[in-house]
Amino acid sequence: MNAGRAKYMNRRALLGAAAATVGMAAVPGFAQENSTEFDVPSTGSVRNNISSFRMLDWQPYFSDTRNGAVLVDTMSRALHFWSEDQTIYKLYPTSVPLTEDLTRRGRTEIVQKVVGPTWRPTPEMKKRNPEWPDFVPAGPENPLGTHALYLSWTYYRIHGTHDTRKIGRRSSNGCVGLYNEHIAELFGLTKVGTQVLLI
Repeated sequence: MNAGRAKYMNRRALLGAAAATVGMAAVPGFAQENSTEFDVPSTGSVRNNISSFRMLDWQPYFSDTRNGAVLVDTMSRALHFWSEDQTIYKLYPTSVPLTEDLTRRGRTEIVQKVVGPTWRPTPEMKKRNPEWPDFVPAGPENPLGTHALYLSWTYYRIHGTHDTRKIGRRSSNGCVGLYNEHIAELFGLTKVGTQVLLI
């Protein structure tokens, strides 16, 4: 093995170990700083999904971690979670809105938590996609996946997705999507009142 390859492998192993400590062991490709490929939980490998994973500290973004804190970085396509007592830190790859005009940034909070959410397209979505159904029940065809965290902003959610190709991409109409395995974990860690910041 040449020196360059050995250096890369050592760096990858080190970052992989760090990833495992923050809940990313299920996504081995997390070991790359700017991941262009990572393993999708339970479904295999997906290429061309870009997420820039790096651990962050909560202090630049929140005055405290009361009720827990969620930071969604739309540029790096990653969601960070800190528990109220700061003993738990999680980092997940996400989907983000397709365009800037669909992207909302700022401070909000979780106002409702739903297992098996139903889905209705917003009026703006129906204008853009009149062929879409008016209602989708909970289940494998539901675009909100298995769990949804409703935010104080109307129509905005952090939710799962059954379409794992969307994670790491600009692919949503405004919401933030996670793998179903990850939203289930985040669902259990958050509560109504958890603060959320999208940047």
